[in-house]
Amino acid sequence: MAWIDTVPWDDASGALRDAYDWQAAKLGEPAEFTMLGSLYPPIVEERLRLYRAVEHCPSQLTAIERQSAALVTSRLNGTDHCASGLRLKLESLGLATEVLDAIDADPVRVKSGDGRLDAICTYAAKLTQSPAAVTERDLEPLREHGLSDLDILDLNNMVAYYAYINRVVMGLGLRSVMTSTHEATSAVPDER
Repeated sequence: MAWIDTVPWDDASGALRDAYDWQAAKLGEPAEFTMLGSLYPPIVEERLRLYRAVEHCPSQLTAIERQSAALVTSRLNGTDHCASGLRLKLESLGLATEVLDAIDADPVRVKSGDGRLDAICTYAAKLTQSPAAVTERDLEPLREHGLSDLDILDLNNMVAYYAYINRVVMGLGLRSVMTSTHEATSAVPDER
């Protein structure tokens, strides 16, 4: 478990219990990541709101494209907790094992055989590794593959969100690996 104290679900009350219950209504219990914020209950609810908003952007990116960008980010950040869940999500979405293995082997230079997916992964890798080096020209390959401004915003938010949670996970010692597809695919709470 984590390097800091967390409040167990059974001991939670008030706003923390409400936030835990919100996620548990879909997942069955609060996620380990959710519990990392439990010493400051407002952050738990806000993280869940942000997670829901980021995951429900009405862009034209496919779920595979969105989750692949997040996997690239999590692999580059060395965050096995997030990467293991993302891999399970992508498997459940039907992404070929060869593509998943390619992302795992070299997230900087993904060669999936799909130019659009490769452009998305290239952008995710650069934004993760060298955010100060990203220029407007880095959007050109995305536009050439049909991404609209909303699609690019969605992609940017996916990468930025996972960069944030990767740092929370790594900085507080959450080193578990997800092994359940349910855990990986059901953590986003439903709309309230």
